[in-house]
Amino acid sequence: MNARRSGQNWRLLVATAAVILISAPSFPGLAVAQTPMDDPLDARDAKRMDRMEKVVRELRDIVFKAQKTGAPVVVEPADTDARMAELATKVADLESTLTKLNGSLEGTTHELDQARRDNTALRAQIKLLSERLNADEKKAEAAAAAAAAQAGPPPPPDPQPAADPKASASAANAAFTKARQLMLNGDYDGAETAFNDYVTTYPDTPRTPEARYWWGKTLAVRGDYVKAAGAFIGSIRGWPQTPWAPDAVVELGRSLVQLKKPADACQTLNELSHKYPKVPAAVTAHAATIRLQAKCN
Repeated sequence: MNARRSGQNWRLLVATAAVILISAPSFPGLAVAQTPMDDPLDARDAKRMDRMEKVVRELRDIVFKAQKTGAPVVVEPADTDARMAELATKVADLESTLTKLNGSLEGTTHELDQARRDNTALRAQIKLLSERLNADEKKAEAAAAAAAAQAGPPPPPDPQPAADPKASASAANAAFTKARQLMLNGDYDGAETAFNDYVTTYPDTPRTPEARYWWGKTLAVRGDYVKAAGAFIGSIRGWPQTPWAPDAVVELGRSLVQLKKPADACQTLNELSHKYPKVPAAVTAHAATIRLQAKCN
């Protein structure tokens, strides 16, 4: 089989070489001993003829070599074909990689869409649970109110025996002295509790307005301006003519400024000079500072 194929290849090459050799006289550039032509070829035709002569010489060498050795003739593919094949392989690899990337991108996009749908569903569930919780809280409040209405008001406390007025006055004085001493000692927490207990236990004693004033002072120190304002209002009800009353008016104005009520603070401070024309200098300076804070006219 190989011998017959080799013979066929050899005969093909011989025939090709013979055709080229026979046709050589027709091509002045291919003749072995050719008389130069009168008309010279231009540079492009000369190069083309040189390439053709090179091909003919190579074919002739192949034919003569085959005649001498009898070996089969193997025609190698051109370098251009090999490079084209290599490029085709690379293009195929790139197409395969691109296909994989497209598949991965499609998978990622699908997962992202699924995550968005899950997030939307979760938000809807949270909203539904919140609405149910609010509804349950309203039902519980309504049930508690209904139960309280059915139960009715609590029974009145048992009447207490009449207290001795002298004993009550003595106890009130002792409670006031204790609360005031706690404040002088810097124990504002203890003083606040003591003055609160005093105004609760003894709401109508002559010293109750002053106790409210000091109670308001302790509340202001702690920043509880809502309760402090209420305490100062209770202390100056009736505009008592006492040494501490003007300062109580100024402290009420300061509490109102802290509560974002500058108009009420200005109105309160305007009453200071009307109700207490003889105000100490320290209280007047404090009032002027509060006016600036409230931006009074």
